[in-house]
Amino acid sequence: MVQRAAPASIRKLFGFSSLRRQVDFRYYTAQVATSLRPCNYSDDEVCPVVDWDKLGFGFIPTDYMYITKSCDVAGNFEQGQLNGYDNIQLSPSAGVLNYGQGLFEGTKAYRQDNGGLSLFRPRENAIRMQIGAERMCMPYPSTDQFVDAVKQTALANKRWIPPPGKGSLYIRPLLYGSGSILGLAPAPEYTFLVYACPVGNYFKEGTTPLNLYVDEEFHRASRGGAGGVKSITNYAPVLRAIRNARERGFSDVLYLDSVNKKYIEEVSSCNIFLVKGKVISTPIACGTILEGVTRKSIMEIAIDLGYQVEERLIEADELISADEVFCTGTAVGVAPVGSITYKGQRIEYKIRSVLVCKKLYSTLVGIQKGHIEDKRDWIVDIE
Repeated sequence: MVQRAAPASIRKLFGFSSLRRQVDFRYYTAQVATSLRPCNYSDDEVCPVVDWDKLGFGFIPTDYMYITKSCDVAGNFEQGQLNGYDNIQLSPSAGVLNYGQGLFEGTKAYRQDNGGLSLFRPRENAIRMQIGAERMCMPYPSTDQFVDAVKQTALANKRWIPPPGKGSLYIRPLLYGSGSILGLAPAPEYTFLVYACPVGNYFKEGTTPLNLYVDEEFHRASRGGAGGVKSITNYAPVLRAIRNARERGFSDVLYLDSVNKKYIEEVSSCNIFLVKGKVISTPIACGTILEGVTRKSIMEIAIDLGYQVEERLIEADELISADEVFCTGTAVGVAPVGSITYKGQRIEYKIRSVLVCKKLYSTLVGIQKGHIEDKRDWIVDIE
């Protein structure tokens, strides 16, 4: 059971939705010819010329993207379609350009050892986008539409899904105000677009433990803001903090709350966990922290493995006494932290052969690859 330091009503306060619908999947299969070179792909796939062993987290254009628009009063989205990956046309007066009315999501498609293709918990991403859209005064695709779009995009670009153990196909759904607007108001038209890119490790260090810096000057989010949703406006403001940290040799930045300036919140692109004995703690999500899908999954796995999981306010001073610290995220996966620098003091963590985060990550990957039974229906097979 997860212990929380705030009442359940806090979820209602910040507009968290509980929409759950049955998904009606449709299929799209890209028609391709013969193989360019030997690989473990099916006969109908042209294996791209990619060095999978050197795959990082950089952009590689793939074949197709999914796109649909909403332009009626009710906010309903049209029947979407797959187009060849290309640039998009956008008015200079589009709501997303002028007022930042946009959201994005991130999920992944995996190639399993048996050759099957699968997605990991895409419904959670759909629901999180709906929560964000409500906060940003935007219409949104239904859960069915979202999952169907992600599935179509993955299948259309299936030749770009790396071989097992070499990476995954990162899928980026976007929802943005594409209609022209001059005064401050919601845009009259919205676009839902999904593209994909093969990726490996997020951090350039690869699997090397992260070296974090606690920034006391810049803050990622504030109370009453949009830090709890995946708004595009949350990310550009942290670029300077990240740049400053990396110029000093750090992997990324750990942010404090903007009110008391003593409680840790999250890293620039991922959530954070502390381990002390059999207790795993993570900052409570109450409007300034994004509730990551990987975060949620790791918490549930930890409970299954016998750990006590807490969501609570965590003071930065607690970093000193933690046995282990790790980060989670769709792009990041589960990454151990080797050190954290706070108030000029470098706190180092022993990287042992048996880490709690490695055990949790091993279980997560096992479920994603089909090696461990999926008891919660997290996996969506797409082929």
